This record gives sequence, structure tokens and C-alpha cells, in this order.
Amino acid sequence: MSKGNDTSSLEREIEETRERLATTIDQLLYRSSPKTIVGREVATIKAHYVDAAGNPRTDNILKTVGAVVGAVALLVVVRKVAG
Repeated sequence: MSKGNDTSSLEREIEETRERLATTIDQLLYRSSPKTIVGREVATIKAHYVDAAGNPRTDNILKTVGAVVGAVALLVVVRKVAG
């Protein structure tokens, strides 16, 4: 193998590595962008309240409503006792 061949092979390998690194950096930037993070979180929360077919998951909705009503009732009771 000649030195020129070794050099071109090495240059090709370096260029391929650069391309892979650039792709990896692009993926990391996409995954860590605020819009992407918010979109993922919204999708997670939406999936908790709506099934894959788009129907509401009433069990989870009722649990959340119950928790909110309970928290409000607790605040009302605490304010009446304290005031």
C-alpha cells in the first residue's frame, strides 16, 4: 500500500467521522431544544388524558378532578379554621 493511498484512506475515514459527529450533534440539539422538550411533555400529558384513538380517558380525568376538588376543599377548611 502506498503512502498516498494510506493518506486518502485516512482522510476519507476522518471525513466520515466528521459527518457522523455532525449528525449526532444535530440530533442532540434537536432533542434538547425547548420546543422539542415542550412538545414531548405535552404529548406525555395528553396521552395521560386521551387514548390513542382520541377518546378521553375518563378514569384519569376523574382522578385529576377529584384531586383538584380535594385540594380546594382542604384550602377552604384550613382558611376557615385559621380565620
